[in-house]
Amino acid sequence: MLICFAARGAVSEDDLTVLTDQPGKQLELLLKRQFNEQLDRRLEAYNAIKSRADCEKWQRERRDFFIRQIGGFPKRTPLNAKTVGELKGEGYRAEKVLFESRPNHHVTATLYLPETKGPHPGVLIPCGHSHTGKAAGGYQRMSILLARHGMAALCYDPIGQGERYQSLDFEHDHETFASVSYRLETPHPRVRFLCTTEHTLMGVGCILLGTNTAQYRIWDGMRAIDYLQSRDDIIDDKIGCAGNSGGGTLTAYLMALDDRIVAAAPACYLTTFRRLIETKGAQDAEQNIFGQIAFGMDEPDYVMMRAPKPTLICASTRDVTFDIGGTWDLFRQSKRFYARLGFPERVELNEADVPHGMYLQHREAIARWMHRWLLGKDKVIREVDPTTLPDPISDKELRALSEGDWTKEQLYCTPEGQALLMKGEKSVFNINAGIERELRVQRKVAWEKLNTNQRRELVRKTIGPFDISRRALAHGSQGEPDASASRLIKGPKSHDSGYDAKTIGTIQRDGYRIEKLVLAGNEKHLALPGLLFIPETVSKPPVLYFHGISMKAEANSGGRCEQLVKQGHIVLSAELSGIGETETGHDKRDYGRGRFGRDVQEIYLAYLMGRSFVGMRTDDVFRWSDYLSRHGANEKPLRIQLIAIGEAAIPALHAAALEPSRFESVRLRGIIRSWAEIVAASESKNQLVNAVHGALRHYDLPDLVELAGNNLVKIDASVDASGRQED
Repeated sequence: MLICFAARGAVSEDDLTVLTDQPGKQLELLLKRQFNEQLDRRLEAYNAIKSRADCEKWQRERRDFFIRQIGGFPKRTPLNAKTVGELKGEGYRAEKVLFESRPNHHVTATLYLPETKGPHPGVLIPCGHSHTGKAAGGYQRMSILLARHGMAALCYDPIGQGERYQSLDFEHDHETFASVSYRLETPHPRVRFLCTTEHTLMGVGCILLGTNTAQYRIWDGMRAIDYLQSRDDIIDDKIGCAGNSGGGTLTAYLMALDDRIVAAAPACYLTTFRRLIETKGAQDAEQNIFGQIAFGMDEPDYVMMRAPKPTLICASTRDVTFDIGGTWDLFRQSKRFYARLGFPERVELNEADVPHGMYLQHREAIARWMHRWLLGKDKVIREVDPTTLPDPISDKELRALSEGDWTKEQLYCTPEGQALLMKGEKSVFNINAGIERELRVQRKVAWEKLNTNQRRELVRKTIGPFDISRRALAHGSQGEPDASASRLIKGPKSHDSGYDAKTIGTIQRDGYRIEKLVLAGNEKHLALPGLLFIPETVSKPPVLYFHGISMKAEANSGGRCEQLVKQGHIVLSAELSGIGETETGHDKRDYGRGRFGRDVQEIYLAYLMGRSFVGMRTDDVFRWSDYLSRHGANEKPLRIQLIAIGEAAIPALHAAALEPSRFESVRLRGIIRSWAEIVAASESKNQLVNAVHGALRHYDLPDLVELAGNNLVKIDASVDASGRQED
């Protein structure tokens, strides 16, 4: 990696900058390079598929992996379904339906039925990211078109949309949603967050439990199919599924995992992860499955997992979210896979010259596809008479054609327009909190059966792979300082060592100097900047100082670093990956208004590769510790006083728990007391960076304090899930 540094030599006191070449880009570029390398390996494996047996193995492995990574599925429980109202339209009728996908967790839906006597095929319509859910015009029009041509259509609200928002404002009566985004219609006066924000808020807790928001979304869809199959007027072996955007995501997931779906038509979602990351970037929580890229599961695999069942891929030429070039690449891979199985005609692509959305051209193509495969007949289906439309059709005219027949209030299935306002209703946050309470009992029993070394090995595996062998060399195989190992690593190190630092500038201050450092990077590790404060006389142990905002936060005259250095400590104020000069700096005002941190894209990039920022940053703590413990040491590495604040605190705690012998003391400030608090909270802020997939299946933060030693770790000021200091 080529990085330019600040010019060598003395500089002004206020110039504490170290990295000068594309500051904030290095982490993004490193992760994208690693990401593409994993995609290349997946493509190489795909190209090795030659036989039907190869195809079936490919499908089986990815299905099993997919289900495992979202945490499996809960047990089927009674749907307790009921029809709470009926509407009459031209050429169809609509029932307002309420059922429970989990106990006391209701799904609100509209079932559009033909006027003719059934039974009819049934088509599931998962909604995209419309805040009004099933009431959005495009989804109404799609459902009506199917019903008018002999097929029932069940359109349901996803969690976080329509009547199923999971975090409501119970303290105020005014419309709070307008303060979130003035551009969007208020779905309900008590709604607090945009739907994408809600999905990812739920996702933070799901990650810690080893599940995913996608599990809730997929299970809702599977139970919706259960509901369709429970009805006498639905042909239970003629089920289709078609959704747009976020509904296209759910269609892709459902069609990959549920064999009951005969015909599928995901719209405005499917592309390749390579093009998605190159163009728009990672999307919200349910669209990122932990470790899927490392495993070799790309978006084309959602289509291939269901082969040779009929699949129509709908895409838009002018889609700025899901790149059309990637869609064609996905289609080519899928077509080749279907051909291997002898059914190339069962996968097709419909590209319409429209923007992102379920426009007329998609709706008509989907209706024809469903008619072919569910009713067994090819039929030209038109939503409107094409001779009455001007040519070409403008975007404005297309939007007008997407207006629905019914208002959201007319489609309400719940008394007050929100399921969460029903007596006894459980939100995703409530359900997750209950799961965590069960896991708490289980993990305590399992934890107590492990010895100290086994506990540390479990923590290492949970936070993700990092260079254990390098640290074992420096501090012994059990994490204890080893003098002979120290002698082996003393002296000049190559730039690829991963823990050698280079001085690239000096600042002289009263009674001490500051050396501007760059910790060596390589193909696995990010080059990291640091500021080394060296007093004229060293009389106390070295201090390793991590601030969650920047290494410069306490580096100015009078700051905490100066106070420590004047007491006789060597102080290293250093950056961790994604903090300070290595923070990407993406503007996330349009993604939860900064609620998930400015490195949210990189967090999800790492997540897709099976890694956590906590694991990456814990490794950074060890790398800096390796350097500082040898600074001025003769034989044995020096024990370090570790101070970490904010975002840096949880990685520092992990480092202390894994190798406490490195540290003389550990002081943490601005840390949450427990991951369990995040799971239980319906609102959190900047906690995605602290989330480790499946951690609460094995341990919580208090377990790490105990593992490090209660006498070693001191927490000065803890915060709640939203970052507010606790009493």
